[in-house]
Amino acid sequence: MIYGLGLLAFSYIAGQLFGDFLGELIGVQANVGGVGFAMLLLVLLHNYCKKKNWVKGSFDEGISFWSQLYIPVIVAMSASQNAVLAFKNGFLPLIAGVGIVALGFILVPVVSKIK
Repeated sequence: MIYGLGLLAFSYIAGQLFGDFLGELIGVQANVGGVGFAMLLLVLLHNYCKKKNWVKGSFDEGISFWSQLYIPVIVAMSASQNAVLAFKNGFLPLIAGVGIVALGFILVPVVSKIK
């Protein structure tokens, strides 16, 4: 499926640029969340295009396909990060990781009630 690949490429490049910019801004000389920002941008652009009725048929299916495939790619890219080096630099990564997981658990009942 090549439908939606342009939107995926745009989202990925924009997310990487934003992640690099954010890393430089906070002084870590690394990409900070570029892949996550790219995924968020892909989802937001897809929803925006659907609301404007710009996507139909195969194009919509292609974007949905790439959106679903993107999550395992993010997990694989995250697994390749150097977690040991991050923990050697302080407890902030541990606090951030535990905090976001706790927030996810807290929000499950709230999100499940949304219709």
